[in-house]
Amino acid sequence: MPTDVPTDRRVGSHRLLQVLGAWQRSGASYSALADGLRAAVQSGAVPLHTRLPSERELATTLGVSRTTTTAAYDVLREEGFLVSRRGSGTVTTLPPGAVDRITTHTVLTGPDDAVDLSAAAPSAPPELHGAYLAALDMLPAHLTGNGYSPVGLPVLRQAIADWYTARGTPTGPDQVLVTHGAQQAIHLLVESSAGPGDRVVVEQPTYPHALDAVRAAGARPVPVPAGPDGLDVDLFESTVRQVGPRLTYLIPDHRNPTGTSLSAEERARVRAVARRHRTVIVGDEALTELTLDGDAPASFAGDGSDSGLVVAIGSASKSFWGGLRIGWVRAHPDVVARLALRRRHMDVGTALLEQLVTAQLFARREELLARRRLELRTRRDLLVDLLAAQLPAWRTTPPPGGLALWVDLGAPVSSALVALASHHGVRLAPGPAFGVDAGLERYLRLPFSETPQALRRGVDGLAAAWAGLAGTVPTTSPDRDEAMAAYV
Repeated sequence: MPTDVPTDRRVGSHRLLQVLGAWQRSGASYSALADGLRAAVQSGAVPLHTRLPSERELATTLGVSRTTTTAAYDVLREEGFLVSRRGSGTVTTLPPGAVDRITTHTVLTGPDDAVDLSAAAPSAPPELHGAYLAALDMLPAHLTGNGYSPVGLPVLRQAIADWYTARGTPTGPDQVLVTHGAQQAIHLLVESSAGPGDRVVVEQPTYPHALDAVRAAGARPVPVPAGPDGLDVDLFESTVRQVGPRLTYLIPDHRNPTGTSLSAEERARVRAVARRHRTVIVGDEALTELTLDGDAPASFAGDGSDSGLVVAIGSASKSFWGGLRIGWVRAHPDVVARLALRRRHMDVGTALLEQLVTAQLFARREELLARRRLELRTRRDLLVDLLAAQLPAWRTTPPPGGLALWVDLGAPVSSALVALASHHGVRLAPGPAFGVDAGLERYLRLPFSETPQALRRGVDGLAAAWAGLAGTVPTTSPDRDEAMAAYV
């Protein structure tokens, strides 16, 4: 960050203590503190351009010497994560070139060949190359036009509409808007519904970039717990009734990161909440087709009769490949038209070639996805076995779908573990990255979308990092309450 960038954003020492969680470990205290602060900046728990407490104030709050905080700040200044200026204090920033290496709340330190478990995203299927070749053959038919597609190519909109119809939600192409990935769909829906100070109800934990979209609009995310047992629909409705949100964002299928899903009854109740309280509820179905055990969940939109209030979004990124950057919105035609107008300040349409490629993949989806599900099921089971063998103190339930495990570490040390794991060749997203506040420190998301070789290396690195925390957390934990008591 240039030293002349002004900032009025501050974080107090007690708030920073909450964010850091259990940052202590064996070894030099200043190094452990530097790791914790670095991870907090990189995860977004402490935003960029935020003024930190003075070294003396932080030392008092943490109960360490000023020498420790001074040395930690010095390390981060040298690395480029902090910058100090007379009269402005010490402010968070990123090192030059770091932006090019950011994935999803990733830790940037560590070896270049680190196992990247910060993003839950599979590699491209073998059919992708052939789909591109077929799309290139189709491209000349579209070259006589201007190349813009504000709502999406008819062939892809029809394919997406047919997919919803086959799942029990009658849909026409005029109810589909093709976007640059599901992320643009989320941003469009948030920006068109909420503004500064408005409230948006979200699950906790949830998809981090959905929280980014809410905050970018100046709105306030209001969390509703959705833990290992899923979403409490009664509490959800109570929250909606009390706060009167302009929008609600849910992940009904294989929730990122917990892996839980809404039952058919719960989906019906959520749609009823939308009708009763006249609030728009968005269901992110990006992971719907990655059901690994049992039957696929029912369509979030039901019979489609609530399309003015119940909006579904989807993506080709998880089913096919993230590099396609193809997403969509399924909603009432009036909502689609309004969103298409609003996107004009972002772009004037989604790339034609990638839309044609996605249409080709839709035509072969059953064959492609059957193999993908088998591959992911094998990797999920492998990761569960590896954790049981090397990190038996951790608790997790194999999810019936999705791309990741949500692991209970038994103690609030997620950020500290992530910071240390980066030095053992593993990049991760800490639990707090998936929450509205600084909570979720006892949880860690572990994707199983990487290759078996990468998963083995990743767990080896995690085990080494966990051993490095042995001075602050129990290494065995037959009972989580006993583990927490030992930690405290």
